[in-house]
Amino acid sequence: MRKRVLALTTVAVVTVLLASLFAALRGSSASAAPKAFGACLVTDIGGLNDKSFNHLAYVGMLAAQKIGVKGRVIQSKSGAEYIPNLSSCAKSGAGITIGVGFLMTDAMDAVATAFPKSKFAIVDVDVTTMKHKPKNVQGLLFKEQEAGYLVGYAAGLYVKATGGTAVGSVGGLKIPPVDRYIAGYQFGAKKADPGVKVLNDYSQDFVVQSKCKEKALNQIQQGSTVEFQVAGQCGLGVLDAAHEKNVFGIGVDADQGYLGSWVMTSALKKVDVAVHSAIVAGKNGTLKVGKNVTFGANVNGVGYGKWSPKVSAAIKAAVATQFKLLKAGKISGIPTTVK
Repeated sequence: MRKRVLALTTVAVVTVLLASLFAALRGSSASAAPKAFGACLVTDIGGLNDKSFNHLAYVGMLAAQKIGVKGRVIQSKSGAEYIPNLSSCAKSGAGITIGVGFLMTDAMDAVATAFPKSKFAIVDVDVTTMKHKPKNVQGLLFKEQEAGYLVGYAAGLYVKATGGTAVGSVGGLKIPPVDRYIAGYQFGAKKADPGVKVLNDYSQDFVVQSKCKEKALNQIQQGSTVEFQVAGQCGLGVLDAAHEKNVFGIGVDADQGYLGSWVMTSALKKVDVAVHSAIVAGKNGTLKVGKNVTFGANVNGVGYGKWSPKVSAAIKAAVATQFKLLKAGKISGIPTTVK
């Protein structure tokens, strides 16, 4: 009887030991599992519903999530939230934090300097011009002047063909990426029609659509028959004005032709591609920080959207030719500043 008890005791001890061993192995296996790479996106005040700039950045984030990246998005309601939002991303241990927009320059500079071991990227900012020149930030730049040139060329051809006199543009704020679009637009319009009058205003806002609509209506009253919006969500008011007055509007950043046939085309800026590329580079450990990556026509980083059915085949063909020349580097002299 005693031997049987001892045997049972031995079996019990072995069972407990094996159970402990299996539990330890399971724990070891779980701890060895790779942690998902995290990316954190901070929008500017336009928010994800701007149908343009911030929305495209979010599309880039969604594409990264499909390859296993753990994504997080924080929407900024005011400029005062930029630093807290960017800091929140860094504190959470994000593998890369992405700021969307030129208005976030100073905030990104401050946060990147405060978190030197974290990696960052920022859309529309030349990192070499930042105050503290942080070495842990990559700038995502675009040749907006090329996209502006293409739609401006289309606008100029349209005015020339229809006997019009002017084209207009409405920017949000007078900042480099906005002015690059407008400068290219004016240059393209004048190249297509040297006699065309170019009108331009700034709404001083990227959100309130009524402000942009008012500027566009004033330009239309002055004879503009094509209105280019370069003001994010506010710029939807420009397109609304074009619809109301039966003239053409031109979208920006994303393809806004879905609004209707009064949108001639859109000046495209592949923010989604840039954001996705930065996240993938961060995940792979190949992010080139302290430097800029520039997206131009040569890499399909900018371009134009679908055409309105009201646009003639001749204009479409002419703009397609200009796009080919841009890609080949055969068009020079497109300005980047507005006089």
